[in-house]
Amino acid sequence: MFIGRQREQDFLNNKYQSETGELVVLYGRRRIGKTETLREFARGKEHIFYSCAECTDTQQLHSFSERFFSKNIPAARYLTEFTGWRQALESVKELPLPLRKEGSSGKKLLIIDEFPYMVSGNPSIPSVLQDLWDSGLKDENVMIILCGSSMGFMEKEVLAEKNPLYGRATGILKMTAMTFYEAAGFFPHYSDIDKITAWAILGGIPHYLKQFDSKKTIGENIKENILSRGSILYSEIEFLMRQELRETATYNTIIEAVALGNTKLNDIYTKTGIEKNKLAVYLKNLVDLEIIRREFSVSDGSGTRSNVQRGLYRIADPFFRFWFAFVFPNMSELEAGDAAGIYRHAVAPALDEYVSRAFEDLCREYLRKLNQEDRLPFHFTQIGCWWDKKDELDIMAIGKAADTNGEQSVFSIILGECKYRRTAPFDLSDLKKAMAKNQFKGNPVWFFFSRSGFTAEVQRLARSPDADIRLVMPEDIVKG
Repeated sequence: MFIGRQREQDFLNNKYQSETGELVVLYGRRRIGKTETLREFARGKEHIFYSCAECTDTQQLHSFSERFFSKNIPAARYLTEFTGWRQALESVKELPLPLRKEGSSGKKLLIIDEFPYMVSGNPSIPSVLQDLWDSGLKDENVMIILCGSSMGFMEKEVLAEKNPLYGRATGILKMTAMTFYEAAGFFPHYSDIDKITAWAILGGIPHYLKQFDSKKTIGENIKENILSRGSILYSEIEFLMRQELRETATYNTIIEAVALGNTKLNDIYTKTGIEKNKLAVYLKNLVDLEIIRREFSVSDGSGTRSNVQRGLYRIADPFFRFWFAFVFPNMSELEAGDAAGIYRHAVAPALDEYVSRAFEDLCREYLRKLNQEDRLPFHFTQIGCWWDKKDELDIMAIGKAADTNGEQSVFSIILGECKYRRTAPFDLSDLKKAMAKNQFKGNPVWFFFSRSGFTAEVQRLARSPDADIRLVMPEDIVKG
C-alpha cells in the first residue's frame, strides 16, 4: 500500500494535465521514495517507466529499445533496436496518447529512473535531449521525467548553469523526508507515544519505516531490525555512506563528533583534528545530503548566518542520529551477536532522552501544520529555536498579525518549551522559568508541550482570559 506523498502526487498530476510539453527533474537522496512515488503517479496512465542500470552505453540503449518496442510503436515494425539516443529519445512522440475522458487530458509519459547511470555511460545524452527539446519536443504533448538519486550529479550536471539542460526543466522537485504525519501511517497499531518514538528513530524515510512492524513492540523492532546482523537497517548507514561519499572514515568521524554533542565548528575541529577549511567542505557535503543541518537562532540576522564560524551543526536525519548513538559505538559487540544486551544496557536506558530531542522537532512540525491550515492567531514566516549567551527556548516563530481594528500589521511571536519527561507533568515552575526567558516586545503566544500532561495550576492559568497560553499533549500532536 502506498502511503503519503500527496503534495508530490499533486505536483506531478498538475504537470501531466498541463497544456504544454513538460520536462520534469525529480531527485533526492537514496531511499527517499522517488521510485515508489513515480510508480504511484504512473499507475493507470499510459507510460514507459525505464529504470537505468549501471552498464555499458550499448547495453543501456538495447534495454531502452526493448522497453520502448514493447509498446508497439511504429518504429518497432522495421527496427529491432534504436540506432542511437537521438532516435530513441525522439520516439517518445510515437507513444500512444492516453484515452481521454470528458474534460480530462493527459500526455505521452516517459519516466527515466536513475538518469545519472544513463549519462555516465554516454555523457552526450543531456546535449541530445536539449537539442530535441529545443527543436520541437517542448511543443509536443509529452511529459519526460528525469529522476536521480545522486544529488550532486542532478544539481551540478543537470540543473546547474552551463550544462545542456540548464533552463529547460519545466518543473524541479527535490524530494525530502516524509513529515511525521505521513510517517505515522506506517504504524497503524502503535500508540501515540510509540508513533512518536518510531518516527524519532527512523525519521521520514519510507524504506526505513517499512522495516518496523507495528504489531511488534518498539524494543522488539530495534533488536530485530536495527541491532541484529543481517537486518537491512544494521548496515544501511555504511551502505549509504559508501554510495554517496568517498572518504567514509573521515565522514564517520565528523558525524560521530556531532552526535556526541560537538555542535560548533571549533568544537568539531577540536574533536576530530581535521583542518578547518577541509572540515567546512566536509560539513557542507553532509548538509547537502541532509544528513547534518546547520542551525541558527531565529533572531540571527544575515550577517551571522553568512559567517562560517557561526551556527550550530546537528544531525538532521533521525536514523543517522540513532545509528551513530547506539550502533556505531557498539559495533564490536553487535558483530558478536549481542543485540539483546546492547538494547537492554545501552539503548533502553537512553531512549527517552534520545526521543526528547526529536520531540522538539516534532513540536515545531505540529506548529507548521497549524500555520499552513491558518489555525494560529497569525501566520508566521520563520520558526526554529532561539538562544543567546544565557538562555534558550525550544521554539520561536515570528510573523505579523492584524491589529484589533484590522487596519495594520504588528510584529507577533510564538514562544514555546517542550518537555518529554515520562512521569513529572509540566508544572508552574516550568512555566515561570520559560516565561522568564522572554526578552521580546509585545505579548507572545505561548505553546507548552508535555508528554506527561500539566498540573492543575498550569491548566487553570492557561484558562485565564488574560493568558495567551496553549497546552499541547502528544495525542494533540498526533491528531494534528
